[in-house]
Amino acid sequence: MQSLERAAAILQVVAGSGGTLGVTDIAAAVGLPKTTAHSLLRTLLGVRFVEQDHQGRYALGQGLLRLGAGHLDVNELRSRASNWADALASRSGQAVRLATLDGDRVVVVHHVFRPDDSVQVLDVGTVLPADRTALGRVLVAFAPHRSVRGVVDGGRAEVTAVRTQGWAVEDGHLPGTVGLAAPVRGSTGLVVAALGITGPPEAVLDGARRPRGRLVAMVVESAQSVSRELGWHG
Repeated sequence: MQSLERAAAILQVVAGSGGTLGVTDIAAAVGLPKTTAHSLLRTLLGVRFVEQDHQGRYALGQGLLRLGAGHLDVNELRSRASNWADALASRSGQAVRLATLDGDRVVVVHHVFRPDDSVQVLDVGTVLPADRTALGRVLVAFAPHRSVRGVVDGGRAEVTAVRTQGWAVEDGHLPGTVGLAAPVRGSTGLVVAALGITGPPEAVLDGARRPRGRLVAMVVESAQSVSRELGWHG
């Protein structure tokens, strides 16, 4: 039981660091001797709950992501997000999309049309570029494995910025559109999806071409509401 508690503490520290800590820092953060922390990290590496880069820093691994999200059926995700996505579209006046990671691909699993009379095409099933869309940037930034994070053009700095502010923006993926997105967490706290809006620049951005604060708040609050629907209590 003590080993489980120590391993859980290590995973929490690794998750919060975003892959910036080595064994010495992790041991200090959880109050363990370095040799004990190293032994637990080797075990976690073996089951792919963490991974290590060439500089000795640890990040969460793909095994933990699959454990946290594997039980979540896409239909269940869509069902639990539906009411909040509809409300976000109504409040923001913009189209709303929900996307997940399928391997290294960003896939739209739910789409609410912009609430006007314009002609729109359903995007469910569409694969989006991870490095040029707000939905993709969120999923990449919060992915526990670096192989996915590496596709972001801005590298570690952009990943850190998205994780710190809790949302991402895109400007120019498609002509005449801007997107905002925020992470959706499952019951374990791992990010299992991204929820966001897309619309014309004049609606989403202010005069300085920054995302309008009220829209950022709407997107973040809606994503958090979906997270609570999925059992997250953070």
